[in-house]
Amino acid sequence: MRSVPFCGDAFNYRRRLTREVRVGKVGVGGRHPIRVQSMITCDTMDTEACIQQTVELAAVGCEIVRITAPTVKDAQNLRYIKKGLLERGCDMPIVADIHFKPEAAMEAALWVDKVRINPGNYADSKKFAVKEYSDEQYRAELDRIRERFTPLVGLCQERGISLRIGTNHGSLSDRIMNRYGDTPLGMVESALEFARIARDLQFHDLIFSMKASNPKVMIAAYRLLVARLLEAGPDWNYPVHLGVTEAGDGEDGRIKSAIGIGSLLADGIGDTVRVSLTEDSVHEIPVARALVASCDNRAHEPTARHTHGISLPFDPFTFARRATAKLRINGIDLGGEETIRVIVHQRTFDKIAHRLAKMGDFQPEAVLESANVAEVDPTDAVAISALNSSLETRLVTVRGHVGLPVIKAFRLLAARLEERHPILLKDTLRPSFDPNRDFLKTLLESATNLGALLCDGIGDAILVQGEEAPGQSLRLAYNILQAAGARIFKTDYVACPSCGRTLFDLQTTTARIKAATSHLKGVKIAIMGCIVNGPGEMADADFGYVGGAPGKVNLYVGKKPLKFNIPEAEAVDRLVDLIREHGRWVEPVETVTT
Repeated sequence: MRSVPFCGDAFNYRRRLTREVRVGKVGVGGRHPIRVQSMITCDTMDTEACIQQTVELAAVGCEIVRITAPTVKDAQNLRYIKKGLLERGCDMPIVADIHFKPEAAMEAALWVDKVRINPGNYADSKKFAVKEYSDEQYRAELDRIRERFTPLVGLCQERGISLRIGTNHGSLSDRIMNRYGDTPLGMVESALEFARIARDLQFHDLIFSMKASNPKVMIAAYRLLVARLLEAGPDWNYPVHLGVTEAGDGEDGRIKSAIGIGSLLADGIGDTVRVSLTEDSVHEIPVARALVASCDNRAHEPTARHTHGISLPFDPFTFARRATAKLRINGIDLGGEETIRVIVHQRTFDKIAHRLAKMGDFQPEAVLESANVAEVDPTDAVAISALNSSLETRLVTVRGHVGLPVIKAFRLLAARLEERHPILLKDTLRPSFDPNRDFLKTLLESATNLGALLCDGIGDAILVQGEEAPGQSLRLAYNILQAAGARIFKTDYVACPSCGRTLFDLQTTTARIKAATSHLKGVKIAIMGCIVNGPGEMADADFGYVGGAPGKVNLYVGKKPLKFNIPEAEAVDRLVDLIREHGRWVEPVETVTT
């Protein structure tokens, strides 16, 4: 039996109870509500712009604001930003975002309510060096980190402010990479090294984060973190901050954020959230608040009874797709190692049948009503037993309107159903036919439910029925599969949100890169405003476009930089040349209109 060390109950909602940590006036963790935060995008030395953006974020419901402090000079200016905010009656808690410079952290800690450090680069200079560390050498590295980190912990204790130990998948230290690899375990251990130092100094005002641009990696890292904290003991009950870093923009950015953040919230993990969009920061807040509201509603969901002792149907720390037999339905193969299919209702198919040839990649692949699908209540032991006893392999789904939330219902089905039966996932068990329903709510609900299950490895086909508009529902289905890494059918972009470190206009640049490359199916391109996460996130992308200096861009293949200091005006064309040099370029197909 697989245990469930990462949440209270994989089949019923129960929020993880943590200790309280204060961030200025705001309490995080404990019995406090899940907090929403964001990050301003302007130059930290532009005091007036920082104040204005922070006030704007407060007005739309942001509760904590993060500001980058890349240098001591920037950190010093946080004093005047904080002072200006208070003079305008805004007591928004301010978090200093620190990378590379402990001296900047020490200065920032004099003026802010929390300091965020990245353990991958706080005391390390990343060189992608390959080196075997003996235990003695590794201990010497930890002693060096202790020497650099201890003064900051002491100052935070003295001022009564908190610390976030925020690991990023894209910026693990060489030491961690060499011992643990580019893995969720490496991410967790990177944070715990710093946490152990803080605890030795009797400092406990800590918050953790495990951010990644890949939702599967992010989910696994947070689960492993919580499991390690539980294993370490009851006084390791620190709050966690959730975020998918470099989520991108538009629907794709919202879907990717919902998959990563929403799935963890559904398991009771998370005390603060930040949705990182390559858009103006105020657009992040409605998305974050909607995810939090959905989580708040889970506390009132019906519970599945008699689940004690049921084995978890997936490994929470390592992705593996549930093994099933292959079926042929409506002329297509699904299950086994086949790609995950998109199924629609007959009424949806009828509405679009006349224009299938013009729908491109957003094609329905089977019709529910003619697919011989077995619809069952996963709590109905008799129905499940009948399927398991039958010699016939069936495509199985959860019956509509059962009294269970979607994620828990399908987990329970997967746990009780023999693996040979493929599973059809549904985004909702209670479709709304309200034409005025907010599409953002539908998008986030569909992405959270389907994305969470796909990242669990459950599902051989999906059905989006929360959105009635046929074209929009199909686009949503395919975009969820892409964001979950379950089926790649278009160019994939990893685009960071802007901040004061950014060396070019991210929104404009991202739009230009998409215009030039959006026809390259299966190519993954990372667009990074600065060097902080650039090299690491390149490891998860085929090509990278990274700000190297003001007005200059570096181009990467994987995590290896190949082109340096390219003038920004030429950089998109040079990126296209680089893709062509590596055999991944195809010419766009011209559409002929009549």
